[in-house]
Amino acid sequence: MAKTAFLGLGVMGYPMAGHLAAAGHEVRVYNRTTAKAEAWVAAHGGTLATTPVEAAAGAEFVMTCVGNDDDLRAVCTGPNGAFAGMDPGAVLVDHTTVSSQVTAEMDAAARGSGLSFVDAPISGGQAGAESGQLVVMCGGEEDAYDRAEPVIGSYAKLCRRLGGSGAGQMTKMVNQICIAGLLQGLSEGLHFAEKAGLDGRAVVEVIGGGAAGSWQMENRHATMLADRFDHGFAVDWMRKDLGICLKTADETGAALPVTALVDQFYKEVQSMGGARWDTSSLIKRLRALEG
Repeated sequence: MAKTAFLGLGVMGYPMAGHLAAAGHEVRVYNRTTAKAEAWVAAHGGTLATTPVEAAAGAEFVMTCVGNDDDLRAVCTGPNGAFAGMDPGAVLVDHTTVSSQVTAEMDAAARGSGLSFVDAPISGGQAGAESGQLVVMCGGEEDAYDRAEPVIGSYAKLCRRLGGSGAGQMTKMVNQICIAGLLQGLSEGLHFAEKAGLDGRAVVEVIGGGAAGSWQMENRHATMLADRFDHGFAVDWMRKDLGICLKTADETGAALPVTALVDQFYKEVQSMGGARWDTSSLIKRLRALEG
């Protein structure tokens, strides 16, 4: 069992850190809001740290799951950052979805301190984090990944290294691009079924087992038909991720016309008050157009 630290106890990080503890790893946690860390320790044991550097001290593996590029920089760098507390040879595994630029920065900073950095964004949502069934897409040195993989396995059903530093984040971008298009197509299909007077559930039962089927259809059609968008990945976070995708596409010369369009549709959902609705709320925008 490993000595670990977990930085960031949001809707994803809180249960992920819980799975580490349940697997028998020693876990020290840090969260910007201390009350959340206190609640985690009360529920799972382990210890609490008041700064990232304190949490990371002596840890073999430090996991981060924070909000964005600036949050990652804040918990990793500077005198109170995790890198300052980690011993040479330790591995920082970042589960945040961030830009390729900050991933390169953190990888270089880690190497400069004799550490290893694995970019390891996740897919599976809050439900996947709670059930320990996340998919983890990794980039970084092969040796560091090989050491970290068994620990990541505490909360993952699939963990794979896709290449060197940044490959995990690039793969997560592909994931978000695909999801955006799927959700728009599903929203249009269900909306069309409603306007045609069809039973949406019956339609999905028939088409879901064929070529139109998808995880989104299976897991989101019922709440979409019921006009409920109170679970899953929030629109605000999806727009953050799609912004990263579109910026990277400009840099690489990739064409993402549908992704750019769906990003604007999500912007409209935000203007409807749906910033915290889950990403399947694209159908709500279509219903609003009726008026």
